[in-house]
Amino acid sequence: MKSGVTPTNVERALGGDEFIVTKTDAQGRILYANRIFIALSGFSEAELLGSQHNIIRHPDMPRSVFKLLWDYIAAGQEFIGYVKNMAKDGSYYWVLATVTPDRDAQRNITGYTSVRRKPQPEAVKVAGALYQEMLAAEKRAGARDAIEAGSAVLNQAMNGKSYEQFVLAL
Repeated sequence: MKSGVTPTNVERALGGDEFIVTKTDAQGRILYANRIFIALSGFSEAELLGSQHNIIRHPDMPRSVFKLLWDYIAAGQEFIGYVKNMAKDGSYYWVLATVTPDRDAQRNITGYTSVRRKPQPEAVKVAGALYQEMLAAEKRAGARDAIEAGSAVLNQAMNGKSYEQFVLAL
């Protein structure tokens, strides 16, 4: 595991009226983190600023979900999805993330803003089970074909819906 953090079964929870906000540059390095994100992540502001946003990536998250996220935002589209993050102490927390591109005056993407809120528990159960299926497919396929395998499981679960329609229906 990167940074030597070992996942635990300890869950942290975002308050119902709290929002996590981060801003990154175009390569995903954190430029701004609000106090709620700093507290929930367990990292100091100094540890977060300049770090890749995946510093909080939980190993339960399929690679194919992040591929989809980057495909959306690099194309200038908003991404909405459920994400399981890992704090510095190995605990975890679920969020419903909305990631949008930031643009300069010439409409070039200069970075990304992510706003996360507390997800509905029922949606977390569905997303968590789906992500376990996707992870299993990724592992079976091996590193070279992992993203394709995980994406196939997701596409089957979406059953003809767009990703956003699928997520918002959970």
